[in-house]
Amino acid sequence: MRTWLLWLLSGVLAGCQMTPTTLPEAEPAPSAECRWPAGPGDDLDRVITALEAEGFVVRHTDASLGLVSADRARTTIYHDNGIERLPRIGGFVRGGSGGHIGTGVVLGFGGGAGPGIDEATRAERVSVVVDGRALRVSRDIRLIDWRGDLRESRSASDADFCRDLRRAIRAVPAGEAS
Repeated sequence: MRTWLLWLLSGVLAGCQMTPTTLPEAEPAPSAECRWPAGPGDDLDRVITALEAEGFVVRHTDASLGLVSADRARTTIYHDNGIERLPRIGGFVRGGSGGHIGTGVVLGFGGGAGPGIDEATRAERVSVVVDGRALRVSRDIRLIDWRGDLRESRSASDADFCRDLRRAIRAVPAGEAS
């Protein structure tokens, strides 16, 4: 094939590529409860203490931005692992004993499950921004199956989590903040 034809074809195909018209957005959108006015004493130290009390490990803080990032992970059961779970019915047997060889059919019911097949890791990541006027919380959850494949990833800045975190932050006494 002629080289000029290859250049022309690659130029035509490169022209088909487009840039996105919108920026990515969190879906579902963060709940309104994930943003609240800063109260007296709402600062990074209280947020860090509250997150650690909830089982999160603080990974990054930036005091100039008022940002705290933390995560936690736990092992869970992942039922939609893509492995067929149909019961096995019957089988074929061949063997022998004492110089005799025999064959036959076995009827029975059973299923197979290997160790750890249904295990998955649920990883949560939380970021809290504290400025002088408000606190903003964002959270995402990822589900990683036993093979290390990402099975689910979603924004999880829901009202219940943010209400609980707000209560935990307010419950931290001012003198006990880290």
